[in-house]
Amino acid sequence: MASQFVSVEDVPLLSHLSFQFPAATHVIGRLDALSEGLLLLTTNKKVMDLLFKSRHPHRRTYLVRVLKVMTQETVQQLQQGVTIRVRGKGDHLTAPCEVQLLDAPPALPEYQLELNPNIAHSWLRITLYEGKYHQIRNMMRAVNHPCRRLIRTSVEDLELDDLPTGHVRELDEADFFRLLKIGEWDR
Repeated sequence: MASQFVSVEDVPLLSHLSFQFPAATHVIGRLDALSEGLLLLTTNKKVMDLLFKSRHPHRRTYLVRVLKVMTQETVQQLQQGVTIRVRGKGDHLTAPCEVQLLDAPPALPEYQLELNPNIAHSWLRITLYEGKYHQIRNMMRAVNHPCRRLIRTSVEDLELDDLPTGHVRELDEADFFRLLKIGEWDR
C-alpha cells in the first residue's frame, strides 16, 4: 500500500482502509512501496519536525531480510557507519547505529512477494537515529547484502506489536507524544 491518501496511479492507498481518518491527516516518516510496518499518521503538523528535525534524534527500529549470510564483521561495519549515496547530496557516512544479527525473525505477517527460503539470507534488527532517503536499503547495498524485506517495527516506544496489516490503532495525543518521547521542550 502506498503511504498516501491519493495518487494518480492505480495502487492501494490509505484511503482504501476501512477507517474514517480525520480531515487533514498526514503521514509521518513514509514507507516506500516495498517496505512495510509501522506507519505514523497525525493531524498535528508539528510532529514530523519534532521527530525528524529535532535536536534530540529519535530512534527507529526495523527488521531486515538481506541476501546472503552476513558475517559479524559486516555487522560491525554497519554499526560503525558506511558510506552511502544520498539522492541529490552525494556521499554520506551513516551515523553509528545498532545492528543485531538474528537467528530467525519473530512471527511476521505474510508478505506479498515470494521469498524463497532456500536462498541464503540473513535477518537483522537495525535501529537508526537518522533517516536518510532509503537509508537501510542503501546501507545494505553498500555492504553487498541487498535488502529483500524491510519492516519498521517501532519509532521510539511506539511499537507495531501485533497490529494486523491494514489496521489502524488510535492513540490520544498525550500517549502518542509520550510513546514518541516528544517532551515539552520539543513542543
